[in-house]
Amino acid sequence: MTTAYRYDLIDVNVRDGVATATLDNPPINLMTMALCSDLIQLGEQLSSDDAVRVVVMKSANPDFFIAHFDVEAILELPIDSEATRSPENFFHEMCERYRTMEKVTIAQIERRVGGGGSEFAQALDMRFGVRGRTSVNQMEAALGILAGGGGTQRLPRLLGRGRALEILLASGDLDAETAERWGYLNRIFEPDEIGPYVERLARRIASFPPEALVATKRSVDCAELPLAEGLVEESYLFQKLIRTEDARRCMRRFLEIGGQTHEGELRIADLCAEIAQK
Repeated sequence: MTTAYRYDLIDVNVRDGVATATLDNPPINLMTMALCSDLIQLGEQLSSDDAVRVVVMKSANPDFFIAHFDVEAILELPIDSEATRSPENFFHEMCERYRTMEKVTIAQIERRVGGGGSEFAQALDMRFGVRGRTSVNQMEAALGILAGGGGTQRLPRLLGRGRALEILLASGDLDAETAERWGYLNRIFEPDEIGPYVERLARRIASFPPEALVATKRSVDCAELPLAEGLVEESYLFQKLIRTEDARRCMRRFLEIGGQTHEGELRIADLCAEIAQK
């Protein structure tokens, strides 16, 4: 049974295990409360859809992936009581849903991304951009606030403290080439190359056993633990996977089609793609 996805500001297409979610909130793809509501509901729906293994987030707007969070909405937040420390934050919870969901999440950022839109992108597993077009901006310090949607926590983990502070304090544009070199973007492409590459990557990943995708993502997240603890978790997840039917079948298939032979190993990437072919 195909799951129905119907949202006002997001068009969702599911095919071959890949859900492509296209954000469309004219005129600048502002991260409004309405778009947040759609993203929250979409995250919940994707998390429970067994037919989806990979999620690609992209934009219908030729100039913006997501501009930033709605400043008018920030001005309307209540300030009549003292600030408190609390784990409850709807935006953090939304981003964490996408970061921790048992799907591979990819941001296809073809133009400008800023503020809360950038913080949302940071929570996804991978980000790809366009040479000479993609730009990143965290404008919050210039507005007298800070990147409160996770940016002060995710950027240092992605880029290191010094580079994160340069982005967060200068409120300037980070160009695509620098964003790739610093690690904000996985790769950058020419304008006509990014869509086909992301689609191929998403479909390739979606063709692999879902248990392996989920366990790999979970194990990589353990890299934030002390090394000894991370290695223990990696070993545990490895042991669980080798007991699955998919793993046994795929390993046998690998050997059948030329794995561990001279010719087969010279074309290992193609061989891996052929494992899923019937």
